Amino acid sequence: MTPSTFRGRPGRGRSHISVRVAHTVLGGAAGLVWLVLPTMPAGAGPALTGAGPRAVAQEPGQDETATADLVLPLVAVGAAGAFAAYAYVRRTRRARTPVVPARPAPGPSAAPPAELEERCRRALVAADDGVRTSEEELGWARERAGEEAVEPAARAVAEAREELAAAFRIRQRYDEGVPQDPAARRHAPAGIAGRCAEAGRRLDAAAAGFDALRDLEGDGLPGALEVAESRFRELAGRTAAAEAVLAGLASRFPPGTRTPVTGYTEQAKDRLVFATTRLNQARQSADLEAPARAAAHLRAAEAAIAQAALFLDAVHRLDTALTEAAALVPAALAEAEEVGGDTASAEDAVDVPVGEVRARLLRLELVLTAVREETAGGAYDPLDALRRIVRAAMPVGGGQDGALEAAARLVAQESVADADAFVATHRGAVGARARTRLAEARRRLGTGPDDLPGADELAREARQLAEQDVRTHGHPHTGPDAPGSGRRGALLGGVLLEEAERDTPASFGGPDTRGRRTAAP
Repeated sequence: MTPSTFRGRPGRGRSHISVRVAHTVLGGAAGLVWLVLPTMPAGAGPALTGAGPRAVAQEPGQDETATADLVLPLVAVGAAGAFAAYAYVRRTRRARTPVVPARPAPGPSAAPPAELEERCRRALVAADDGVRTSEEELGWARERAGEEAVEPAARAVAEAREELAAAFRIRQRYDEGVPQDPAARRHAPAGIAGRCAEAGRRLDAAAAGFDALRDLEGDGLPGALEVAESRFRELAGRTAAAEAVLAGLASRFPPGTRTPVTGYTEQAKDRLVFATTRLNQARQSADLEAPARAAAHLRAAEAAIAQAALFLDAVHRLDTALTEAAALVPAALAEAEEVGGDTASAEDAVDVPVGEVRARLLRLELVLTAVREETAGGAYDPLDALRRIVRAAMPVGGGQDGALEAAARLVAQESVADADAFVATHRGAVGARARTRLAEARRRLGTGPDDLPGADELAREARQLAEQDVRTHGHPHTGPDAPGSGRRGALLGGVLLEEAERDTPASFGGPDTRGRRTAAP
């Protein structure tokens, strides 16, 4: 069976050639007969010459008829010989001509590695943005329509999230050097991009039904505006409370503990300024009977309000985590001291040489001594103290349950939530590496106690990478209405699509539908 990727002789070519040759020979014979028959006279009767038994019948044109009878066999023989010669030459040429493989159609793997890598990163960022935006707008729809009404859209988001998680998992393993085979590594970026494309396809497929549910360009606009304005007023009141929380943190803990949320109240106010402008424009557009523009302005306001809530929630969450960590430090210290004091149990708990176990126990004792001194000295960072205790105690068998496991989980959860809030509110600038590390941290958070320190480490790395991306990205193009409008923050946060030429907010959907609304006239 001849492979389809090679240019060779088709399997039915021989039968086709035989049929064509037979048609040619029959046609040639018929034509020859048509040419010869006119030379035979019609209507001539036989004539007798001479007399008696020696008389011979003689017809006019007898010589011509004999000639015609001789020509027909000769023509047939000549045609057969010519065909045999033609077939021999054709077979000889084919036997001497090498079979040339068909050139494969260009595909993703045919592109240069650098181009494949860039496509993969763009696909991850686009898919992650689509899922985040869709989840955010789904929350607004759920608040008005209820859980049952949004179930189809929620299912699409969940399916897209699963595809995206698989893509991030492949990317994380790729960054770790898996697979090692060069051919498999060349195909990995295409597989990641395919997963991301499927995530986007599911969101795109659900966008029309979701729009029909919300009906922002029809009867759903007034109610949606009321919900957004109510949430806006609530958050405006919470900014003062968040500032008071930060002041309290400054009096209880060292300055470094507030670093993850530094500037968050100011950024929340910036998003609310932007939301104020867009809510007013949505009202005005509705009064002018421009429902499409009103819906676009409302979507921009909703996204900005959601991000303001993320900033303020992060401040309160850090305050809660620090308070819980400070209360947990004494119990974690006591449990870690028990682990460090039982050398025999530590040697049985881990499968490493005895010398390595003793080195780990010595390190644990040094960490515990330092933490005890910090707690006795007054202000210290309890989350950092728990992190150091857990990282020193788990290598010698601690942290599987009790206070150490609770400490490990608290630290990892806060790190993942912190990184996730930063990525969500700066996603207009954050690239694929930070998002990949964050996704892996989130995955490990749910796999078991042994993976909790790894989740914490990956989340902290994600935050650092995201901050680097923001610094590299710089200030986005702000447009003509920049002064005091909050537009710069909206672009940085992905509330507005920076790549769009018009004033386009991000909406529920994948790459083909998330930019379907525009506030431009």
